[in-house]
Amino acid sequence: MSFVIPAPPTASVEIAGTDDRFPVRRIYCIGRNYLAHIRELGNDERKPPFFFQKPADALLPSGGDFPYPPQSNDVHHEIELVVAIAKGGKNIAAADALDHVYGYSLGIDMTRRDQQNKAKKDGKPWEAAKGFDHSAPISPIHPASDIGHPAKGRIWLAVNGDIRQDSDLDLQIWNVQEGISHLSKLYEVMPGDLIYTGTPDGVGPVVTGDVMTGGIDGIGEIEIKVV
Repeated sequence: MSFVIPAPPTASVEIAGTDDRFPVRRIYCIGRNYLAHIRELGNDERKPPFFFQKPADALLPSGGDFPYPPQSNDVHHEIELVVAIAKGGKNIAAADALDHVYGYSLGIDMTRRDQQNKAKKDGKPWEAAKGFDHSAPISPIHPASDIGHPAKGRIWLAVNGDIRQDSDLDLQIWNVQEGISHLSKLYEVMPGDLIYTGTPDGVGPVVTGDVMTGGIDGIGEIEIKVV
């Protein structure tokens, strides 16, 4: 096969402790998966979670610089557990969902909150608010064969050393198994997919010069500088 222009590189994420990398096909994100976050944004806590996507080339590795995006004056951090999928499927039962997981990392769902609020008001899609360049910082992936399947543990994010988000994975409304099951009823889940599983309360703005650090017990930490 001959391409008329150079093919874009395959997006990928580092595997912790190795030279291997995880090739990324799609990035799915679960919205409204912690009750306190639903309440802090004034949303209906009775509704089930929903999914949106970020492009694979929005990934930004830990230690990288996050360029403050144009056309926005209110960009927020949202720390999240990230699930890496190794085996595809449709209509996956929650009881079988963990068999599809390769491993886990942590990510930050960077959000243009002003663009998101305008999109909500106008009834328009969220792409400009969620799927912009560098909007998916991510740490190295730890294989489940090494760390198991974390169901609880502290999840936190600090800006310039000040804790902003501080919660626990066991406060997710929909756990990893249920999230995968729900997603697989809407899309065929495929090897190489990443799922950002939602953020706890405490989201807030960042400005140029800020340093975001975050962590999840048993998985590791992430550090990103806003430039």
